[in-house]
Amino acid sequence: MISSPNRLFRTVATAEAVTWAGLLAGMFLKYVTDTTEAGVTIFGPIHGAVFIAYCVTTVVVAVDQRWSAGRLVAGLASSVPPFLTLWFERYAAKHGLLADSWRLRSSAAAGSSGGSGLERPVGWLVRNPARGLAAAVVAVLALFGIALLAGPPVG
Repeated sequence: MISSPNRLFRTVATAEAVTWAGLLAGMFLKYVTDTTEAGVTIFGPIHGAVFIAYCVTTVVVAVDQRWSAGRLVAGLASSVPPFLTLWFERYAAKHGLLADSWRLRSSAAAGSSGGSGLERPVGWLVRNPARGLAAAVVAVLALFGIALLAGPPVG
């Protein structure tokens, strides 16, 4: 799954859209048919965690692939409306923003000057995939915990 920016981004963008579908179905059952809250109870936290994972993935891929700040913001913003991550992933692939290999896989690329301050930690993540994945999971769980402390969305 993390073998390339292209594959990782596509996987997480698709997961984000799938969890949106589950959450929307749950909201329909809760608010329109007034039959059950189970869909929201189940898919709300799942979507929240995958949403955070998408944002973390977007930052990592943007740093590795040297996206402009505008493209990074567009990638992050695409996680808010339902299913827009799928469109953004296709846009990014079509415009050559998702390579089939990690630029920062080599330590020379990660240590080169002129890059963002995030290149060194992102380079470590992609050079150490198992530890990088573990670090990403910890980051998602920490951010999810903070979101839980803040409380559910109002509305």
